[in-house]
Amino acid sequence: MKKNTRYNLLIALTYSVTLIGGMFFGYKFLKDQGYTFQKTTYMADNNAQKVDEILHIINKNYVDEVNADSLNNLPIDSLLHKLDPHSIYLPPEKANEFAETLNGNFEGIGIEYYILNDTLLVTNVIKDGPAFLAGIKQGDRIIKIDTIFVSGKALPREQMIGKIKGKKGTAVKLTIVHPGSSLATVFTVKRDRVLVSSIDASYMLNSEVGYVRISKFGSDTDRDFVESIKSLKSEGMKKLVLDLRDNGGGYLTAATGLANQILEENKLIVYTEGKHEPRTDYVATGGGEFEDGKLVVLINENTASASEILAGAVQDLNRGLIIGRRSFGKGLVQEQFPFVDGSALNLTIARYYTPSGRSIQKSYKDGYKAYQDEIENRFNDGELTASKKIVKKDSIKGRFVGGGIQPDIYVKMDTIGYNKCYTMLASKKILFDFVYDVLASRYSAPFIEQNLATFNVSDADYRDLVKYIQNRNVVVDQRQLASAKPLILNDMKVLLCKYHLGDAGYYKALNLSDAMVKQALNSLQ
Repeated sequence: MKKNTRYNLLIALTYSVTLIGGMFFGYKFLKDQGYTFQKTTYMADNNAQKVDEILHIINKNYVDEVNADSLNNLPIDSLLHKLDPHSIYLPPEKANEFAETLNGNFEGIGIEYYILNDTLLVTNVIKDGPAFLAGIKQGDRIIKIDTIFVSGKALPREQMIGKIKGKKGTAVKLTIVHPGSSLATVFTVKRDRVLVSSIDASYMLNSEVGYVRISKFGSDTDRDFVESIKSLKSEGMKKLVLDLRDNGGGYLTAATGLANQILEENKLIVYTEGKHEPRTDYVATGGGEFEDGKLVVLINENTASASEILAGAVQDLNRGLIIGRRSFGKGLVQEQFPFVDGSALNLTIARYYTPSGRSIQKSYKDGYKAYQDEIENRFNDGELTASKKIVKKDSIKGRFVGGGIQPDIYVKMDTIGYNKCYTMLASKKILFDFVYDVLASRYSAPFIEQNLATFNVSDADYRDLVKYIQNRNVVVDQRQLASAKPLILNDMKVLLCKYHLGDAGYYKALNLSDAMVKQALNSLQ
């Protein structure tokens, strides 16, 4: 998915450079990006037999009508490329990774860490997790993992992750230096299952509007959502902003479970259907925690799959307003067909449809390149300019179909200050390094929490950042740096809030100046 706004870049960088060192090492939930698993193992002793078996599976299960003759004599990857972007062949090693992910490898020691100057800096310790109970604290630096020194070794990120993660019940020895100390302490931490809420942030935007941020649909998201709603109601919430931006999907059951909390009984949430798959309806059970109350759902170009299902249901059923930018457009259901050698075929067998019958899936007939080129030009001050090949208008609803969810209210991208200098500083992680290396020790969590609405990074801090950049021998365009200064100052504040206050603080700070959140509040008046 294309991350072409500074908001998306900041979030993407935050999560790409913050390594979840033992919290829950699943790459992504697959089971409802469409993946289900066949118990039958297909026999294929060589590549030619496997190609024949794949053609048989396609003829019997693929979502659309396929001319099998046109796929004969093609290599496996080539014949699947003729189908759609989500039908893929997995070699044994990759298939095993997918299986492990689905089994839920959410075991570890419960820390987040960041690679700072070739040292692992602990940026968050999950409360009541193994690391927390062992006495590891935020700001600690990990020097050695078991018998391997990691400080100053410039180990690849993947190797550093692999040293800490492991199965429940196994132990890892961490040699740690606390902030302000030069003495090393050895901690023996037994890995365990770490319980983490799938709600990134939940708080009151004002006296009657609550805000809930969900970045993926995990197995407990619907349950966590209910707890958040109950808590917000106790604080006086009557209206809700549900933020699904950058939510790449997850478990369908979690999305439909959440829909049960906001939709009336017997309302159709979504249905799936394919050439060989009969229509399956998912219907709301009713009795949810937020069936009434005004609702706004925020989406953007990275809102995909299960999150699009929820947004589409809210829109089609007129349950609330959709605000933001057109969603990604991932509406295909995959099923996995395993082979005896451990490899597997993930094949698209059905499509998701919103209650009014709109397909969520974007066009892939001309490949992803055509779509990515198109998405750059599909809006002009909120007006859709996509070609008719990509989208078409629903004559009944007056909404566009065939490529994601079109918002009811479009919010233009904010690109002020977003220039080559800013992009370079972000890509080199200099803002992260400066915040974690310098600023984190200048500000305390209580101070930031008490002054979050009014606190700003000072000009003195900014001057120190400029020196920090110079000391890193990074050459910047001074005019572009000056142009990006307001953006840089705000980003440093947001990153400080993440470091000291976690994800909740991060989003609280980010939302203070967020255009979509402001539009949501105006729309809820």
